[in-house]
Amino acid sequence: MGRSWKERVFMTLLGVAAASGLTMLILILVKATNVLLPADAKFGIVFDAGSSHTSLFVYQWPGNKEKDTGVVSQALTCQVEGPGISSYTSDPTQAGESLKSCLEEALVLIPQAQHPETPTFLGSTAGMRLLSQKNGSQARDILAAVSQTLSKFPVDFWGAKILAGQDEGAFGWITINYVLGMLLKYSSGQWILPEEGMLVGALDLGGASTQISFVPQGPILDQSTQVTFRLYGANYSVYTHSYLCFGRDQILNRLLAKLAQDRLSSQGAPVRHPCYHSGYQATLPLGSLYDSPCIHTTDSLNHTQNLTVEGTGNPGNCVVALRSLFNFSSCEGQEHCAFNGVYQPPVHGQFYAFSNFYYTFHFLNLTSRQPLNTVNDTVWKFCQKPWKLVEVSYPGQERWLRDYCASGLYILVLLLEGYKFSEETWPNIQFQKQAGGTDIGWTLGFMLNLTGMIPAEALTQWRAQSYSIWTAGVVFAVLTLVAILGAAAIHFFWTQD
Repeated sequence: MGRSWKERVFMTLLGVAAASGLTMLILILVKATNVLLPADAKFGIVFDAGSSHTSLFVYQWPGNKEKDTGVVSQALTCQVEGPGISSYTSDPTQAGESLKSCLEEALVLIPQAQHPETPTFLGSTAGMRLLSQKNGSQARDILAAVSQTLSKFPVDFWGAKILAGQDEGAFGWITINYVLGMLLKYSSGQWILPEEGMLVGALDLGGASTQISFVPQGPILDQSTQVTFRLYGANYSVYTHSYLCFGRDQILNRLLAKLAQDRLSSQGAPVRHPCYHSGYQATLPLGSLYDSPCIHTTDSLNHTQNLTVEGTGNPGNCVVALRSLFNFSSCEGQEHCAFNGVYQPPVHGQFYAFSNFYYTFHFLNLTSRQPLNTVNDTVWKFCQKPWKLVEVSYPGQERWLRDYCASGLYILVLLLEGYKFSEETWPNIQFQKQAGGTDIGWTLGFMLNLTGMIPAEALTQWRAQSYSIWTAGVVFAVLTLVAILGAAAIHFFWTQD
């Protein structure tokens, strides 16, 4: 009879120990889950509507932001088919239609429940800036068509607008410094702000404009070239300027138009182009050169005639022709001046050069931080290659092949004579397309700045429940221990019988 009583008590205590232990384990797991799992990720969508094409980027960041700014990463990129939206002047609705496929792809990635709270923005850059100058009504029609299409999707559409050149440069600067960990980095288990001296400059070369942005050593004397940001609890003052009509495509067109104007006095004579390879020849309509407000025409020109162009492969004459597109004389006698009379403090620190800076130098195998004399020698030797040899050496790249010589020499003139880099500061420039797996451009910087306006996701309720959960956990832990000790005592006396 005694053995039966002890057996029942023993089994009861074991049951209590198992139940309380299981409860305690569940509470610990709930607590651990609430501590370790981040708040729901937030998403943002940005369209970069450039002069030659449009790209979509999806960014994500944890709901609990770091010092009022989201810790943003790139989740998706999608290249929109077709040209830039500024090309749809004859049918603006097609500008909006062209964006649908990429946006639909983005919404597959983002959880459906979060679609209505996903900020979506389209920023158009220099291509639309030029169109707005040329025909403001057409530019407004395109933006209206784009807005109408995007507003039909179940997202939080913030609008479509033409981005100011200064904003494009400044947001590019933010992107570079963010992805390099110069604004915020993770160290020893916590997020910290790096030293300000580590910041790098940004060099952007688009199709229609080019931007330079950096933090100078001294004060910025011209306030129109200064932008200020507050990111991750720190303030930044950045010099930035955008040069419209100095992007790659516009420079090439301006160069050809100038050479054409110089030769049109000789009726029917071909235009001899020093930046095109010797042996190259093409015929094109003269009127296509004058679609852009970057190119000024004279009434005497007959835009309906065709233009024959012959390459001479003379890099020295090409540099002379490129220099004529800059106004360097406007900076004579001024200590801090780039070109066209624009104020610029001396370049300072490391720089990242992206977009067409990178694409041109990548083609020429010049992205490995070669010394300036090697870069210059490589570009000149490429320019002096006969066209037939170039065509054979680079099959499948016919679209841009004739322009790499002019692009390479233009980059050298722009960086050395325009932005005032020297042989000593040249090694500070890195030519990159990506950093940290993220595309370099203005869109990430824009989203980082935008996240400062998005309310932080309330942390999960574990903080409010924390005390009660741990109290209950301790109670069940004590109960489990008492039950186990009681069962052990019963078992001991039971075995002594």
